[in-house]
Amino acid sequence: MARVCWPYFDPEYENLSTRINPPRVSVDNSSCSDCTLVKVDSVNKPGILLEVVQILTDLDLIITKAYISSDGGWFMDVFHVTDQQGKKLSDSKTIDYIEKALGPKGHITDVLKAWPGKRVGVHSVGDHTAIELIGRDRPGLLSEISAVLANLHFNVVAAEVWTHNRRIACVVYVNDNSTCQPVDDPNRLATMEEQLKNILRGCEDDEKVGRTSFSMGFTHVDRRLHQMLFADRDYEGDGLANEVDHYPPCFQPKITIERCEEKGYSVVSVRCKDRAKLMFDIVCTLTDMQYVVFHATISSDGPYASQEYFIRHMDGCTLDTEGEKERVIKCIDAAIRRRVSEDLRLELCAKDRVGLLSEVTRILRENGLSVTRAGVTTIGEQAMNVFYVRDSSGNPVDIKTIEALRKEIGHTTMFNVKKVPTSSKAPETKGWGKTSFFFGNLLERFLA
Repeated sequence: MARVCWPYFDPEYENLSTRINPPRVSVDNSSCSDCTLVKVDSVNKPGILLEVVQILTDLDLIITKAYISSDGGWFMDVFHVTDQQGKKLSDSKTIDYIEKALGPKGHITDVLKAWPGKRVGVHSVGDHTAIELIGRDRPGLLSEISAVLANLHFNVVAAEVWTHNRRIACVVYVNDNSTCQPVDDPNRLATMEEQLKNILRGCEDDEKVGRTSFSMGFTHVDRRLHQMLFADRDYEGDGLANEVDHYPPCFQPKITIERCEEKGYSVVSVRCKDRAKLMFDIVCTLTDMQYVVFHATISSDGPYASQEYFIRHMDGCTLDTEGEKERVIKCIDAAIRRRVSEDLRLELCAKDRVGLLSEVTRILRENGLSVTRAGVTTIGEQAMNVFYVRDSSGNPVDIKTIEALRKEIGHTTMFNVKKVPTSSKAPETKGWGKTSFFFGNLLERFLA
């Protein structure tokens, strides 16, 4: 492989450089008529692009265009962003947060404490124990997992669940039912781990054993889910023939890797259906695969997104063998598909209680529905859940099933049904990526 020198970053020198040349952040609402420009000039350091993109996407902002340049010791970005309604940023609190988070005093872990509603990709969950689960997916699995937690008197305060290529990855935040504190009793944790492992073990002929782990700290949920599925090698395509493909032919991700001889870069080009958090998913994957992005251009053209990244491996090497290129292409393709769901979207809001998630997922299972993706969060005393579901046989959900759910769940829970854009129709130019988890309007209606 071609080898190009990658500069060594001394931590003390990096801190000194930051003090001498502090980051400059500009949130500009006047230069462009239809979007806000976020400009960042900073001393370059490993992982800085992912940090910036993470902050913007955690605020649920839509990145319509971006220009990245970080060759040498300086990092310069321009992001064209809008809110979920396709409008410029007008909330002074959001603008102030961006300036502080990306500015001279912006250390992500410190700033996030001052913005509890957006902590590490989920809403504030307070004291908790984080449980990571990964294994082979099957109908009713989430119901079984939540039933175990309820039976052991653990309260689920937040959770994110992704499925891809017949694998499931979950990050679940729980606390003790009686104390509302993290669970640190080794005997209780051992019991929980053993029961969850039994559930995840699945079929006897499953070569990939399910895994459970615990953490007392915070992690960025979306990045962790990507890491878990990447480590599980979900990109290898085992079982793809039985996986529902959410992309019609015209929207299939097209990924190519070429070599830029003049500058010694590998150029990764991606064209696919546009959606929220697409740039984060791709940059996250490249970063976790130990690739450095030196330049990038991002643009949206109607329903399509075009992204181009000029990269090298951290050791300075470019991608020269077909095997390396194929692996990167597969991993980016998997990262794009993990968050995509064209299934029926159910939104539920209710007063939080132990066993609520177990009850709801049991009802979904009994009505023949499989959960393909889920987001669970708690704000105050209100639990807000979003489930993407499909018929267990892979067919569209029948209207009679929806009405049965309304009757069974609706008397105690605010219940809303949404259908995300269908594969047969091109999404709207702006705002169609609203399929990430937004609970504000739902909560307002519930409390009205």
